Amino acid sequence: MKHLFRTAFAATILVSCGGRSGETAVEPIQQSEPILEPIIGLPCEGCEAVFEDQPATLEWRARIAPEGEPGEALRITGIVREPAGRAAPNIIVYAYHTNAQGLYPTDERLQGLLAFRHGRLRGWARTDASGRYQFDTIRPAGYPGTDLPEHVHMHIIEPGRCTYCIDDVMFDDDPRLTAAKRQQLTQGRGGYGVATPVQDADGAWLVTRDIVLGAAVPGYPARR
Repeated sequence: MKHLFRTAFAATILVSCGGRSGETAVEPIQQSEPILEPIIGLPCEGCEAVFEDQPATLEWRARIAPEGEPGEALRITGIVREPAGRAAPNIIVYAYHTNAQGLYPTDERLQGLLAFRHGRLRGWARTDASGRYQFDTIRPAGYPGTDLPEHVHMHIIEPGRCTYCIDDVMFDDDPRLTAAKRQQLTQGRGGYGVATPVQDADGAWLVTRDIVLGAAVPGYPARR
């Protein structure tokens, strides 16, 4: 496979990877490490960052927010499927989000990397034989001083094939998620991202975000 390389470029912070609102210019930085999978489905804010500081070993369950992080507990679960409907094992799901104040808390280890913009609440899970993945974290807040809904950014890495962003996880009970915002911010990339939260007996929020590989992603290569 032909490797891509990170070079100086201007990135953007976007509420959704389609770039429909909330754009903020980011100063270019220089990178030289190879990107192992080509980026498709542009625009794709943060797609280079998914490789930075990625753990060497990934499980189907991962923790994003550490124990004791302020906020309401949240568990995101789902099944990743191929376009034909078969469960897709060995797919990497990457997620990041704000804290309970709606901010991306910094991780000084990432200073100088694109992933610095994602903050320290980020994680990776690799789907199991049944296509399952799970993230344990906290429920994020919307950006302060804006009308943007709560959301969890999601990216897919298909090893040996490609990487791309999909629709954010958003929450059906979020008052900021008006009908207009729902229409504006959902594109069906990777399937429908709006989830209905329910609380378990301990008060933790549970949401399901199933994923269809390549759905509504421009330039998605046909699977054999």
